[in-house]
Amino acid sequence: MDQKPETPSLPLITRFKLWLVTILTNAGIRPDGTLNRRFRNLVDFKSPANITPIQGVKSYDVSIDPDRNLWFRVFVPDVSIDTPLPVIVYYHGGGFAFYSPDSSPFDGLCCRFASNVPAVVVSASYRLTPENRFPSQYDDGIDVLKFLDEDQSHKSLPDNADMRRCFVSGDSAGGNLAHHVCVRASQNSFQQLKVIGLVALQPFFGGEERTPSELSPENSRGLELNQTDIYWNLFKPLSLLSDEEWDRDNEVINVSGPRAADISELNFPKTLVVVGGRDILLDRQMNYYDWLKKSGKAACLKEYPYMFHGFYAFTELEEAIHVISVVRDFVLNTSREWQEH
Repeated sequence: MDQKPETPSLPLITRFKLWLVTILTNAGIRPDGTLNRRFRNLVDFKSPANITPIQGVKSYDVSIDPDRNLWFRVFVPDVSIDTPLPVIVYYHGGGFAFYSPDSSPFDGLCCRFASNVPAVVVSASYRLTPENRFPSQYDDGIDVLKFLDEDQSHKSLPDNADMRRCFVSGDSAGGNLAHHVCVRASQNSFQQLKVIGLVALQPFFGGEERTPSELSPENSRGLELNQTDIYWNLFKPLSLLSDEEWDRDNEVINVSGPRAADISELNFPKTLVVVGGRDILLDRQMNYYDWLKKSGKAACLKEYPYMFHGFYAFTELEEAIHVISVVRDFVLNTSREWQEH
């Protein structure tokens, strides 16, 4: 793999975008910690599916359950139908509260994954907080895998999609979701689908005791500490709003914390953890990586020292382009290892 780039000083356009994202995010959060959903929908720009290939990738949408608006967008690279392709199931970020597979940043990101790996990418929706709280998101996440596994007659994916080489992935809140989906997948018997890898891009974890990266003033770009507290509060089950046992050290939030689940006996997939040195969640993510290793699971780490939370969506950055190649190498190497084993 080529040497990772390092950008200590962010371009002006990136700093402007970060400023705008912060303004819009905070404007969508009311002073009482609730969300202004109408405002957020206005600034959540959408991209349509394109059955005609654009930049070598076509896309289309598949509905799973209209009653809970559960659906996914499929991205198919323009390669020979005789070429078997791995499948990447992707869960978007947004604090469990914002966005969907057709949100423009995630549509573009999944298109780049499909083209450059190459792979068939399934960008999955899930119900959002606070209208739908935990465990709705995790239920939706595993149901996407179950649908793909059972969907032999409807053929939602192209014929060259290799379900035996399935990678579960996600960024931020989607990275948290991807982890928990992999835990559930490890406890589930699939007929066709085989999860062999997990890609966690700056996964969203938390905890009661603040970490140095959370308290550092250099790490507030892309995600602020007050925003994380609001997201976790909105994620909390309504039945537990007054229950002191549900705090940020819950195993759902602090995955590798004092009440972490024991995954040592699970057939948990090999994991790639991507972190940024200026992400407030850096310490949480490093703890997660160490916990995976201590649990006896195969894991590798890629760090971009000067990158903030969500950097992969800023395509003017070399790091945002480079991370695509990191994911590509992980998918291809893990596929080869699995086939040889």
